[in-house]
Amino acid sequence: MNQVVPRATIVGGGLAGCEAAWQLARRGVACDIFEMRPVRPTPVHQTADFGELVCSNSLRGNDLGQAAGLLKAEMRRLDSLIVRIADSVRVPAGSALAVDRELFARRLTEAVEALPGIRIHREEVTAIPAGDVVILATGPLTAPALAASIRAFVGAEALHFYDAISPVVEADSLDLTKLFRASRYGKGGGDDYLNSPLDEAQYRAFHDELRKAEVAEVKDFEKEFFFEGCLPIEVIASRGPDTLAFGPMKPVGLTDPKTGRRPFAVVQLRQDDLAATHFSLVGFQTHIKWGEQKRIFRTLPGLENAEFVRFGMIHRNTYVNAPKALSPVFETRARPGLFFAGQMSGVEGYVESAASGLIAGIAAAARAHGEEPQPFPVETAHGGLGRYISGSDPAHYQPTNIAFGLLPELPSRVRDKAKRRLAQAERALRALDEFLPRVAAVPSPVGA
Repeated sequence: MNQVVPRATIVGGGLAGCEAAWQLARRGVACDIFEMRPVRPTPVHQTADFGELVCSNSLRGNDLGQAAGLLKAEMRRLDSLIVRIADSVRVPAGSALAVDRELFARRLTEAVEALPGIRIHREEVTAIPAGDVVILATGPLTAPALAASIRAFVGAEALHFYDAISPVVEADSLDLTKLFRASRYGKGGGDDYLNSPLDEAQYRAFHDELRKAEVAEVKDFEKEFFFEGCLPIEVIASRGPDTLAFGPMKPVGLTDPKTGRRPFAVVQLRQDDLAATHFSLVGFQTHIKWGEQKRIFRTLPGLENAEFVRFGMIHRNTYVNAPKALSPVFETRARPGLFFAGQMSGVEGYVESAASGLIAGIAAAARAHGEEPQPFPVETAHGGLGRYISGSDPAHYQPTNIAFGLLPELPSRVRDKAKRRLAQAERALRALDEFLPRVAAVPSPVGA
């Protein structure tokens, strides 16, 4: 007698959707993944691969003393597909985990295509699908028809903010005689970044050019709303003459070997692929017009003849008011078995999106097997994300990155911030280890 294998539907082949499919497959649930690319392209994606990284190639900090590092440590213990592949294609980035983005997407696509019981549909989904277990992981660029269906389901207009992408340049177009290799405070390999040093006069001139730059028109919306963690460089510049020097161009932890001194300001370039042929300008997301980008960024030392692989750009991110709609496992309260994951749920960042897919995938597997999903302990980074999206004030809900502030305070006060964060991280991993048997992968046979 053939065993009936439960199936789930996932809409969206990004980080969250792929992670969810992986977690479901490991728990004996087959999947149908719907991805509209390349049948319907988006304004920013360039390939049809799953999990294409468009804003940056960095998954941020990797140390336990960093919230993103704790989240990744938890994901490794949960056998995250996203982190597993990221670790295998990492490029130098100091204490951060950055990847060769093309190789990352290719390997992720191959891994998902090889999952047992997988069926991949390259077509647009225009309404929330029927079914006992459905995960919506369409990301910030959800197509209008499906977005309208989601708005109707949640009973209110979806919130939105604008997100911006940093430019990428050809490595062999850079003048290395004017740049120096270094990581802040010698982290990572010590020389993981290229640095363009500016004296005060150069910085002031660059700041003035940014202030005068012609920006691309934002269509269809009367009000621009940027996520504070990803502000365009020209928006930061507009907030004051020194905001860049204390922000993305801060020179702390860096010494120019030519002068033996710290520059007044610096622009860091991070390796974007394993072959080191492309570098992205760190923190330089922008929606300045492309011709203006080339003119202004070529005023930076070492970038006078830079060739741009991709210019910075702006796009709309759409997300639901999660506290009104979702439980801590990213399941909708109004329809058990329907989950949101990724930036659509109001988490911000690559790792957070993947983590939400992990949480939703594990919870969806429980639903598929007729069990009640188990929320992660609030002491963990995963539990902190779940508590934030489900328990925040809906009147002031905004997307969030993982932060130690999302975790409960320690029983005893620890004044030193580094020690306090490490103690929170160690507590989180202990709580996760105790929780793991409750959500362990015990796959049953999965057929097509």
